[in-house]
Amino acid sequence: MAVKPTKAEKKIAYDEKLCQLLEQYSQILIAAADNVGSNQLQNIRRGLRGDSVVLMGKNTMMKRSIRLHAERTGNTAYLNLIPLLVGNVGLIFTKGDLKEVSEEVSKYKVGAPARVGLVAPIDVVVPPGNTGLDPSQTSFFQVLNIPTKINKGTVEIITAVELIKKGDKVGSSEAALLAKLGIRPFSYGLVVLTVYDNGSTFSPEVLDLTEEDLIERFASGVSMVTSLSLAISYPTLAAAPHMFINAYKNILAVALATEYSYPQAEEVKEYLKDPSKFAVASAPVAAAASAAAPSSAAPVEEKKEEPAEESDDDMGFSLFD
Repeated sequence: MAVKPTKAEKKIAYDEKLCQLLEQYSQILIAAADNVGSNQLQNIRRGLRGDSVVLMGKNTMMKRSIRLHAERTGNTAYLNLIPLLVGNVGLIFTKGDLKEVSEEVSKYKVGAPARVGLVAPIDVVVPPGNTGLDPSQTSFFQVLNIPTKINKGTVEIITAVELIKKGDKVGSSEAALLAKLGIRPFSYGLVVLTVYDNGSTFSPEVLDLTEEDLIERFASGVSMVTSLSLAISYPTLAAAPHMFINAYKNILAVALATEYSYPQAEEVKEYLKDPSKFAVASAPVAAAASAAAPSSAAPVEEKKEEPAEESDDDMGFSLFD
């Protein structure tokens, strides 16, 4: 008969396993495991098998192991994990794509009934329709102010009713009614709270950003830097082209308002003195178009005259008849 390991031996084994995982993996997902059963967790481990490892444990043990491992290795980046170990959480060590792993974890959600005293994670709405309950069950609906009517010997809900709001605790009447209606409004699974990547921690929403989103945000940042630089007259690479253009506009405005001039300003002054030159600039184009029209029509007229002369010869007349 195998001897069961003592608590001290279990702690030592757990510490060795956690330290080994910290050495092998540089990417970790910190996930909340509230209301997640052992069978559900086993399915998640099976689904992630290959490039990811799920490790659960007491927060005090994980914090102690991480702190001692950071001291032994001198890698203080591991200490960024300690503030994240709050509540019922687990660690998912992975070498795969963080977004794909996060999406895989979110697939394993299991429906759960509304238990008394449970804080609702979402709004619960009872839909209208036939409930299949006999008229003796109307007391549940009356207590919860749900409008009903008797239809063919069963209770029918007239309109949809928001039974429980997000953040409220589930009462005994709400739980009993949902159980009778066969509604399992909640679903639970591992929920990724934070992402750890080579010492950096960030929100999992970052994983949903696409390349187009990054380009758009970068362009928005450049635009803000440019606006700020122009407002305070501080030169930056983004604002430099706009500053040169604005400076040239100022110089041109001074040249137009005074007798000072330079070649580029002379041309603008000429246009302002004689606006008709704007039309002169387009005159060569119009002249070329009008000249091309007669040249194309002339051969047509010549071709039309030739058949007319031939028709006179055919009739036997001459110019002297």
